[in-house]
Amino acid sequence: MKITKVEAIGVSRYLYAKVHTDEGITGLGESGAWGFLEASKSAIETLGRYLIGKDPLLIEHHWQYMNRFSHFRGSAILGALSALDIALWDIAGKHFGVPVYQLLGGKTRDKARVYYHVFGNTKETLVQGVKDAKEQGFTAVGHLTPFLDEARDKPYFKTHAAKMSDAIDTVGAYRDAVGNDVDLCIEIHRRLTPAEAIVLARGIEQFNPFFYEDPILPDNLDAMGLVAQHISIPIATGERLHTIHEFDMLLKRGAVQYVRPDVCLVGGITSAKKIAALAEANYVGVVPHNPLSPVSTAACLQIAACIPNFALQEYPIGEHEAPKNEIVKSAIHQENGYLIIPDTPGIGIELMDDAAERHPFMPRVVNTRLNEDGSVMDQ
Repeated sequence: MKITKVEAIGVSRYLYAKVHTDEGITGLGESGAWGFLEASKSAIETLGRYLIGKDPLLIEHHWQYMNRFSHFRGSAILGALSALDIALWDIAGKHFGVPVYQLLGGKTRDKARVYYHVFGNTKETLVQGVKDAKEQGFTAVGHLTPFLDEARDKPYFKTHAAKMSDAIDTVGAYRDAVGNDVDLCIEIHRRLTPAEAIVLARGIEQFNPFFYEDPILPDNLDAMGLVAQHISIPIATGERLHTIHEFDMLLKRGAVQYVRPDVCLVGGITSAKKIAALAEANYVGVVPHNPLSPVSTAACLQIAACIPNFALQEYPIGEHEAPKNEIVKSAIHQENGYLIIPDTPGIGIELMDDAAERHPFMPRVVNTRLNEDGSVMDQ
């Protein structure tokens, strides 16, 4: 079997790699470069030229070859490599007639618990979203900010006292709304300093959050370790990291209790499985990052299915609604807060033939929120 064609396909706000073979088997993967998908599309095309004529089953060799041929990497390139890697695993599963997880050691579970996204620009909207998630059968909610999902064109200012007390009260309102029947995954989106992160963590620990996600910028691993040393709630981080080496350094600093590899950014299924093994050696859980399309969800689920230290799966809203349900032929089945592990060969999902025509690619707009004094903030 040989690879005959590699396509980079932009659909809506997503980017896919589709790999064709001379046996008629195709593989599908997704890039997680998010804001730089045009650059990632170019990288898929560049790497794709290498793959033409190659045996698609030599996945590890191709991964090493593509990753190490250039002196420069980064999210656009790793997103492209991830999309191609996922597509190659999809081909391998279809070739052998089994789900990808069967090629990685087989199932460790029959279903994967998920956390549901809740958004809102008022406390009332967010609290109602948590209640609605519970009524729909979800036992965990995430993407759940204590600072509100405010518009990026609205300048921000609060005193330290107001910022901390309002955030603590908001998390308390979430807990009051659902009691202990729902786990709260608190999303900070890197908007705090280490000092603020410690204050807020100590204030919300009484509400027993499942995890405290990205309290500070992820670039300084020592700073994340400092925060972890001074708080008593679990930190979840890793969605912006690209390599097993970065995750290894994070783990060695005791800076994380739940790693968040993005299967579509860290180098695909090949690398995500290795990151999960590193985490397992340190008794750390895995919560795959997944802000993308149902293709990403399907790829994440292959990892969730076969690792022993899977903890929770991010499950973005709208997978069974337009436009997402018009991009793929069928999404993974969700039932009572769990995704059912499919037995479909490959990653278990296919693009609609006319997805790109029905939903043309939409580039991201550069839009960063400012503080009231005009300086840049993270949200």
